[in-house]
Amino acid sequence: MTDPIADFLTRIRNAVKANHKGVVAPGSKIKREITQILYELGYILAYKFDTDEKGHPTIKIALKWDAASKTNAIKNLKRVSRPGLRQYASVETMPRVLNGLGIAILSTSKGIMTDAKARKENVGGEVLCYIY
Repeated sequence: MTDPIADFLTRIRNAVKANHKGVVAPGSKIKREITQILYELGYILAYKFDTDEKGHPTIKIALKWDAASKTNAIKNLKRVSRPGLRQYASVETMPRVLNGLGIAILSTSKGIMTDAKARKENVGGEVLCYIY
């Protein structure tokens, strides 16, 4: 696997499209930070960091569903920067996802953060993904 972040986002995207209640993915520090951002912004219901039987870190995510409309809180996940073509954005050129309704997750010199927080901190960085 050459792009673990894309694999992580694809597992979540596939679970949403298959109407699963949760998803389990291999864990890492950057995936942990992305998961915490998704939880803080209300895109997922709960998460748990655990280890599998071999001792490898895993992330268990409970997806958030709206019972009335039977839709998921996550409509789409899109990987932007990839190993073959890195995408960087300064504060001036930082993308606005769905005119501010979605979020962009960036890897900056001050850590992993959303586009709104990066604008507030006045830092740019690598655009990892869009979520809406």
